[in-house]
Amino acid sequence: MIDILLTIFEFLFYVYSVFVIFYFVAINLVYFALLISSHAAIVNYLRRHLFTDYTAILQSELSTPISVLAPAYNESATIVQNVNSLLKLNYPTMEIVVINDGSRDDTLETLIKEFRLRSTRRVYVPKIDTKPVRGVYVSDAPQYKNLIVVDKENGGKADALNVGINVSRYPLYCAIDADSILEDDALLKTVKPYLDDETVIAVGGIVRIANGCEIEHGRVKKVHLSKKLLPIFQVTEYFRAFLTGRMGWSAMNGLLIISGAFGLFRKDIVLACGGYKHDTVGEDMELIMRMHRFMRERKLPYRVSFVPDPVCWTEAPETLSVLARQRNRWHRGLLDTLIIHRAMWFNPRLGVIGLLSVPYYVLFELLGPVIEGVGYLVVFVSFLLGIAHIKIVVLFFIVAVIYGVFFSVGAVLLEEISFHRYPRPMDLFKLMTFAIVENFGYRQITVFWRIKAVWDYFRGVKTWGKMERTGFAASQ
Repeated sequence: MIDILLTIFEFLFYVYSVFVIFYFVAINLVYFALLISSHAAIVNYLRRHLFTDYTAILQSELSTPISVLAPAYNESATIVQNVNSLLKLNYPTMEIVVINDGSRDDTLETLIKEFRLRSTRRVYVPKIDTKPVRGVYVSDAPQYKNLIVVDKENGGKADALNVGINVSRYPLYCAIDADSILEDDALLKTVKPYLDDETVIAVGGIVRIANGCEIEHGRVKKVHLSKKLLPIFQVTEYFRAFLTGRMGWSAMNGLLIISGAFGLFRKDIVLACGGYKHDTVGEDMELIMRMHRFMRERKLPYRVSFVPDPVCWTEAPETLSVLARQRNRWHRGLLDTLIIHRAMWFNPRLGVIGLLSVPYYVLFELLGPVIEGVGYLVVFVSFLLGIAHIKIVVLFFIVAVIYGVFFSVGAVLLEEISFHRYPRPMDLFKLMTFAIVENFGYRQITVFWRIKAVWDYFRGVKTWGKMERTGFAASQ
């Protein structure tokens, strides 16, 4: 009986091993296609924008006004520095709307004291239903005349953004995280696709890791890598996600994610879609998918674009516990969004979205960690039972690791030849080393976190998880 079970298991092991090997080969081909597409798109972007005079946009009275929305929850460690950073942005007409989402720390008090705020009698008109607003504050100081602070009951980031949309006055809004820093010309570069193409409804910019950088008065003065391991691993991850993944999909008008940390949107389209969905932790991706669906079902011309140059700097987790909570939330958000929009799966009426983008996220981003994790387990158990063919085991680990190394190294090289934000040779050497090393331990840990996220989702976990902030000045 035992011999029969071992024979069955050996057969199943062989079948699964062959499946996983072909699966990883398919991932390699898709990633290679994305890398090539991204490289071509970045070269085209640099060629078209290398000599762009953004001063003309800055000085033009015809530039579309922008409302910058910054939800804040327990952000007292970084809120003053970040608001000062937003106030210094180069853009002709803008307003900064900070939404205090019922913070339990002294975020609101810090804002009131630092920016000399006073309560107003401004009427709050909820075009989108939200949690109650407790007060709207403006500053008596002339240098802060374009700053608005809204205090509301806690309802989560999506609800806070909906409040910001309701309060905002301008046709475009930029949604950012309150713990992020935008470069001076970020809005100028992000708004350009709207000026070039009236069908653009949303634009995302690149998010980079600020840990280790020299930051003064809300500005990144010098770009360096952190002295800690985890932030460096995340730098290479962000390169993969933004410079290859999102740039590649943007070139095909198949972009499904604009980071919640930095995105520019047409407010009328967002209002027509009903604003942000408040009962999901993946509100950024969910809104973009709903906007795609809204426009395609009405057969309206549109584009969702990614611009690789306007930079948003963010503080990355520096401990495994915080990073685990972040990745768990991201994967639960991905799963929730794909389930909500399951009608978009392999839907030919949605064009590239239904036939390429959504299937990619289902088959590779969502199921990839589960397939890879089960593969590790099956190979390990088979090895213990003595039924694993050494050639199959070696081939499995080669295809499992090589695609990660190839994609990571490719993303780092793409960054180096295009934007060269890390000028020191030692930083480039570290990035190349970490792009390789991350596939031996770090990636397996993130696979486990994402598998756990699937389990947590189906057992009803809805929380964001606490994200501790140390402040940019403390980042190493």
